[in-house]
Amino acid sequence: MKNKRMILYLILMAVVVFISFYRMDSYITRPGSAYELSPLVEVQNGDEDDEGSFSLMTVSMLNATPALYVYAMFQDGYKVLQPEQVRSPHETEEEYNVRQLKLMSDSQVNALKAAFETADMPFEVETAGVFVLNVLEGGAADDILKAGDRVLSIDGNEFDNQQDFIDYLAEKQVGDAVELVIERNERELVETVTLEPLPTDDERAGLGISFVEDKTITTDPEVSIDSEEIGGPSAGLMFTLEIINQLLEEDITKGYDVAGTGTMESEGEVGRIGGIDQKVMAADRDDMEIFFAPDDEVSADNESNYDVAVETAEKIGTDMEIVPVKTLQDALDYLEQLQPK
Repeated sequence: MKNKRMILYLILMAVVVFISFYRMDSYITRPGSAYELSPLVEVQNGDEDDEGSFSLMTVSMLNATPALYVYAMFQDGYKVLQPEQVRSPHETEEEYNVRQLKLMSDSQVNALKAAFETADMPFEVETAGVFVLNVLEGGAADDILKAGDRVLSIDGNEFDNQQDFIDYLAEKQVGDAVELVIERNERELVETVTLEPLPTDDERAGLGISFVEDKTITTDPEVSIDSEEIGGPSAGLMFTLEIINQLLEEDITKGYDVAGTGTMESEGEVGRIGGIDQKVMAADRDDMEIFFAPDDEVSADNESNYDVAVETAEKIGTDMEIVPVKTLQDALDYLEQLQPK
């Protein structure tokens, strides 16, 4: 009898371990937190005596376990996502993480550009090669390039924009060898790659990578941003507002705790993001008073971020003000008309 109880106990423990720790091929997202931006953004000799705050919002993503999967099915604010809803085709989890951090980096460049244009202060944007997002398995650059590499030149040629990079490779033939100068972990390396047919067009030669243009920005005064491991582009609007607030003498928060989300595009438009409902929940939980939501244009069968934010706010019964914004100027105009606390 004692042995039977021991066996049953061991079986029970094995089941508990399995449902608690076995990683399923799916993800769980849930409301994250509000991150106040003033400790993360530092403008050299910037204004620091503001009463209010700007905060970016996050959504937490976890690998699903059986227990967490079942819990998420019945918990408000939790969502179950399949891999194809998160990662691009042929993209590994590591490459997904690299892409998210790159999107965050690009959002900071756009935020700095928009903020310094608004404050009428000097800045300069430069191209720093192309940034590798994904290396196709079996492609020409497989086992040579890695996600996160920067291709600085090909055959000694540097490129001012992504299209010139594409055009140079378009003139090459399958079997041609090209010499790449790449930057990896702050070191420059030289690699030779023999071009192979592209998966999408077997008559064209290519490296077998997906990439984006890599830009850097220099500002006066200098700005440092510590985004740690926060990924994605959705903090662009809030980064922009925080930078402006430190560049200007006045407190544009007017003493309020302001949260929000939305990408910052190069011309000042605020773009749509994912997880708006979860971010509203997180902002309410962290006692934010104002929430900026992208008022994006959508098709007839979709709701705008703003509409979903309003519905979520009504559902949870928050007193937080949900403010629609299409552009950075919309957010600034709203803050301008606020009465100081």
